[in-house]
Amino acid sequence: MSSDPLNINFSLSAAPYTRVFPMLLGLILICLTAAGCALFALRPAWFPAAISADAIAYDHQFTWTLWICGIIFVGAQLLLAWTILRGRKRSVGSPATGSKPLELTWLIATAALFLTLSVVGSRGWAKMPERTAGKETIEVWAHQFAWNFRYPGPDGRFGNTSIELINDAGGNPIGIDPKDDRGKDDIVTATLRIPAHRDVLLLLHSRDVIHDFFVRELRTKQDIVPGMEIPLEIHVDAPGTYEIACAELCGLGHGQMRSFMIVMSPEDYDRWKRQQPQP
Repeated sequence: MSSDPLNINFSLSAAPYTRVFPMLLGLILICLTAAGCALFALRPAWFPAAISADAIAYDHQFTWTLWICGIIFVGAQLLLAWTILRGRKRSVGSPATGSKPLELTWLIATAALFLTLSVVGSRGWAKMPERTAGKETIEVWAHQFAWNFRYPGPDGRFGNTSIELINDAGGNPIGIDPKDDRGKDDIVTATLRIPAHRDVLLLLHSRDVIHDFFVRELRTKQDIVPGMEIPLEIHVDAPGTYEIACAELCGLGHGQMRSFMIVMSPEDYDRWKRQQPQP
């Protein structure tokens, strides 16, 4: 026993705090975990309504992943809070001892869970688009800081393009060769129109830097790399107007690089194409 009264008073006064603080910490941890679960339990406003089968599959995969990770998160936080509350009565910490079987079990379970979710999710993004007969094919051209879309005319073929022929002020934003007869009936617009209930193949091009074709309702983001033609297949079942944004930082005007995807009934879409001026 120390003969110093200051030591005695300090020890006596500090004893209650060594028990109160861990209790408060454990209760705060439980409250924060409950609050986080409450935010996810409410109807989330993160995503707009899905408009394609692939988008619906993505939402299902996201929900499963969220539930699995959420259960693990809650379990880990409750275990941590229980450990804090259980150890608040101990004045001296006990040495920790590891368990190799338990550590190996956790490692295998984590790897199996991660690989399973990755394999299941890959069914959506691993599909390879192909050009097939009857599929609507549209070129998407991105540049700082606008979008252009090219449709083949009645001949069903695209004309040649050349970077030297690009002239935004002259109405040739993608450089269609005027000497190529196949390109004289091509349709170039600043808004993407596609038919509902049909397979649509988008051929993505960039004039300058890396851009990214992003439509929230499709749950689709596809980088567009200069010098490459990148195919992207979509199939939309819900007519309407949806925003197209560039999701890759591409310069000072990046935030203004927007357009719209107008999904039309097949009849309206065919009528719209026929109404476009021909040479």
